[in-house]
Amino acid sequence: MDETGKGAGPLRILVTNDDGINAPGLAVLEAIAAELAGPEGEVWTVAPAFEQSGVGHCISYTHPMMIAQLGERRFAAEGSPADCVLAGLHHVMKDARPDLILSGVNRGNNSAENALYSGTLGGAMEGALQGLPAIALSQYLGPKNYTADNQFEAAAVHAVPLLRQLLDQMPEGEEDYRLFFNVNFPPCPAADVKGVRVAPQGYRRGPGFAVEPHTSPTGRQYLWVRGGDQRRPVAAGTDAAVNLDEYISVTPMRADLTAYDALADFKALERGE
Repeated sequence: MDETGKGAGPLRILVTNDDGINAPGLAVLEAIAAELAGPEGEVWTVAPAFEQSGVGHCISYTHPMMIAQLGERRFAAEGSPADCVLAGLHHVMKDARPDLILSGVNRGNNSAENALYSGTLGGAMEGALQGLPAIALSQYLGPKNYTADNQFEAAAVHAVPLLRQLLDQMPEGEEDYRLFFNVNFPPCPAADVKGVRVAPQGYRRGPGFAVEPHTSPTGRQYLWVRGGDQRRPVAAGTDAAVNLDEYISVTPMRADLTAYDALADFKALERGE
């Protein structure tokens, strides 16, 4: 950070994702990070060697992971996005921690309940748990951008000014479960993006993730996990709703899973002095 603690640069940025080291969305994020870091800043990449979509905040607690350097400030690790953040902070960049962690740009939205499964969010969450500013970025896909030459155009065009504003308002000195941010770009070309909305996490009602059975040529049965319709109705003003209305959503999050609204309802369960 600069002397004001804001995001004017130069910045040291750690980049990761869940689509893997060769994913086109990672290249988009590296370009976003380079512009955000400034000419005197640094962008370091530690990303999964293979796709890790849907792993959430998983870490490789019971087995080691191989890490390989692929280029200057560029590494691939055989682990989850959260593993990659740990590798970046405590191995690759152990002598000088980054100012910011960016995770993405995910191919597909991490709005609504998708956020709970997302490895992209898992990487940002681990950054926040490690005490650093962290932002996850995802690109919603739909009829207006799915077959486009650049599916990530909305993110590529609109991310840098938004991230600068977000860093300018990032709270300083937070402890414990500090904020991290979930940013989703709408499923449309960059020119059609209507603006930005700060929105709560939504919920798509109806069938979500499920399994689909298939039989192999050898007669063995396998189950494929499949997702639900990404255009299912959600409450107005929530992240997925504003994305489908062609707005960028920004959702502040914390890793604290406590249902504070329900604590008082269960006080009768307490026992003892």
